[in-house]
Amino acid sequence: MSRAVLVTGASRGIGRAVAEVFAAHGDRVALHYASRRAAAEEAYAGLAGSGHVLVQGDVSTPEGAAALVDAAVDGLGGVDVLVNNAAANVAHPLDRTSFEDWQNAWRQVVDVNLLGAAHVSYCAARNMIEREAAGRIINIGSRGAFRGEPDHPAYGAAKAALHAMGQSLAVHLAPYGIGVASVAPGFVETERVADRLTEDVRQQSPFGRVAAPGDVASAVHYLASPEALWSSGAVLDVNGASHLR
Repeated sequence: MSRAVLVTGASRGIGRAVAEVFAAHGDRVALHYASRRAAAEEAYAGLAGSGHVLVQGDVSTPEGAAALVDAAVDGLGGVDVLVNNAAANVAHPLDRTSFEDWQNAWRQVVDVNLLGAAHVSYCAARNMIEREAAGRIINIGSRGAFRGEPDHPAYGAAKAALHAMGQSLAVHLAPYGIGVASVAPGFVETERVADRLTEDVRQQSPFGRVAAPGDVASAVHYLASPEALWSSGAVLDVNGASHLR
């Protein structure tokens, strides 16, 4: 049976690849974007199948998070799978950042990467519970949660907290048949980090490359599958052996 899948931050990169893999397997996708409407419309037009919807919203506010889930529920009839992919990342190395810019960077990153995911998860999970749906929540975390992010400390901290939140929700939501898991990618070949993908970065993996968006999307699709229920609570490394723990 076709599932209703909400993917946040899906206008490009990992989010777009995730939306595409679910659509290719016959699911109906609510493709969310914040401000890149043209890119989102292009991604939406390229989805296989039918029954998809395009939803806009600002996950950095509680009101925006609730509104985008409402839009997905209205368009799809509910949410069976949520993929928390929307993210913000602002460089703020401590030794070269003013205190004011430091505060702003932390606020922006935490509001999107952690609180936004928390609020969207709340609203989507409540819909799953009310419908008695055996749903899934998959968080896009990061290798940086374990390896550290010296120039982007708020990003690393927020992703570590996102992993922990996912594990807490995995325990809480299991009695409702809802599984929660996270993936922790390393660098991925996307527009957002194109300027950081040096040869040294590519050689961090013994495969000599960084991930393609589809590498991460395949892991997400598996964790959202019925067969992966017993992986609820897991944080799956998807970094090409570039960081082992």
